[in-house]
Amino acid sequence: MRRIVTLVVLLAGAALLGATEGAAVQIQEPKLFGTVGPGFSIMLKDAHGSRVTNLDPGTYEVRVEDLSEEHNFHLFGPGVDRLTSVAGMGTESWTVTLTDGTYRYHCDPHSTLMRGSVTVGAVPPPTPPPTPSTVTAKTKLALTSGPGFTITLKTAAGKTFKSLQRGVYTVVVRDRSRSHNAHLIARGFDRKTTVSFVGTQTWKVKLANVGVLKFLCDPHAAAGMRGSAKIVS
Repeated sequence: MRRIVTLVVLLAGAALLGATEGAAVQIQEPKLFGTVGPGFSIMLKDAHGSRVTNLDPGTYEVRVEDLSEEHNFHLFGPGVDRLTSVAGMGTESWTVTLTDGTYRYHCDPHSTLMRGSVTVGAVPPPTPPPTPSTVTAKTKLALTSGPGFTITLKTAAGKTFKSLQRGVYTVVVRDRSRSHNAHLIARGFDRKTTVSFVGTQTWKVKLANVGVLKFLCDPHAAAGMRGSAKIVS
């Protein structure tokens, strides 16, 4: 009788051990979910549907849904460089190992507009850029539209600013795409290039009123090709 009991205990232990090992084999990596399209949107979320901004180092399964023939999903960083094709659509699953650092994702054709990033582990915060200054009419400005989905208004030296004083400005307008245009709007001023124009123009821009100076690409303003600066006294 004792031998029978001992045998039953041993078999039960073996079964429990086997079940434990089987369960260990079935444990999967934490899942992340990437989506791109169908509009100008790209996202990396966790299993709860929240945007991912920070992760612990480790191995992850990434399920990517590419919902557009105009975009792709490209994930890259230390030891990782995975992407879907631009022309293709569908779902892909990747297994990636993330280490301390910053990982970025974007759509390659529209990387300045469709992008995001995730920090992994302890990463020091980036150094904040210097506070933009107010420019005066003595400063020559440059308005650049394209060739990608970007439009900028900076000083001729390439510095950004958030405000400018009233006055008459010289603005060099660089329209670099037949898909975009460059448009400046303020109280008392409204001038733009045509969408088909590619080249450089120089405008005298008179800003006589306090308010807002807007710059935009008319066909793609809703997609993010726009900006503004305050006009101060």
